[in-house]
Amino acid sequence: MRFIVTSTSLLKNLQQISGIISSNTVLSVLEDFLFELKGTTLSLTATDLETMMRVHLEVTEAQDDGSICIPSKILLEYLKNLPEQPITFNISEKDLSIEMSSSVGKYRIGGEKADDFPKEPEAAETTSFEMPSIALVESINKTLFAVSTDTLRPAMTGVFFELHTDSITFVTTDAHRLVQFRRKDINPPLADGFVVPKKPLQQLRSTLPADETLLRLSYNGSHLFVSTEKLQMSCRLIDARFPDYKAVIPQDNPYLLTVNRNDFMGALRRVSVFANKTTSQVVLEIAGNSLQLFAQDIDFSYEGKESLPCAYQGEDMRIAFNARLMVEMIANMEGSDVQLELSTPTRAGIFRPTEAVENVEELMLLMPLMAGI
Repeated sequence: MRFIVTSTSLLKNLQQISGIISSNTVLSVLEDFLFELKGTTLSLTATDLETMMRVHLEVTEAQDDGSICIPSKILLEYLKNLPEQPITFNISEKDLSIEMSSSVGKYRIGGEKADDFPKEPEAAETTSFEMPSIALVESINKTLFAVSTDTLRPAMTGVFFELHTDSITFVTTDAHRLVQFRRKDINPPLADGFVVPKKPLQQLRSTLPADETLLRLSYNGSHLFVSTEKLQMSCRLIDARFPDYKAVIPQDNPYLLTVNRNDFMGALRRVSVFANKTTSQVVLEIAGNSLQLFAQDIDFSYEGKESLPCAYQGEDMRIAFNARLMVEMIANMEGSDVQLELSTPTRAGIFRPTEAVENVEELMLLMPLMAGI
């Protein structure tokens, strides 16, 4: 098995899938890339048993189809330190040796049998639909930050894909906040739902192009499959029921606060410096068209206060939130202003962007803290 490929092209493709490889693996083959050569097409695969990702690239010259597992760490380090140039790979399937030749030298490493690499899960009895790559990337970006890290509640450690025949809704929650991002330009074939783990979505976000490239999403009871012409990914779904998130969204929050998004974020970041580090509590005091932010840490005699102009419809209110969570939510919104829907100091606040985007509905919910200051 022999082929020639440019160093930058190979490095770029390997980096796209290298995030799948786990640093703590039981099997040594899980630290490898699987190289498969058919004609002039080289397929590169990485897996951690739960997620598998494969990319394809064309090589400039090839002979003898074959496959081998190559250690990822040493190969990536070598390519990162090599100027752009053609590399010739000569691979012996007898002794599993890999010789890499470039204009500056020759290097030899040992590989492992391709037969030892885990097999890809079978895409049997799947339901499929298509969506643009940029739509999936944006949906992941809008929701992934609110995924829970609580492994005792596995359903909340992923993104819930809620399918309807006229839309798809992406939902995440960590019990303190909830994000609902709906796209009405996607048409799955039937109403359904499944929970996708965080890691494969992080990998897709960093790998998929932010353009109109069509993705094919297929799923069955255990796996999700995402594919384009040059990339395939499969991942095991989280086998747990996502909580009834609609039950926690208040249906009647009559008080409306509208404030400049960037000014609000800046004030929150400054005032939260003086908040208790455990709770990050910042109190919002709303009266008329004035919004006052207040935080303190009694243990250290810290205190911070700022005022902002706002537009407010409702009764004067004093409500507290975790500033760190609130900043993260607002930072993931777009537009110049943000609208906060409130009812009482003990009920969740609903955050929405004020500027509508075609075919998109966005809602973020944050539970309040007990305003003890």
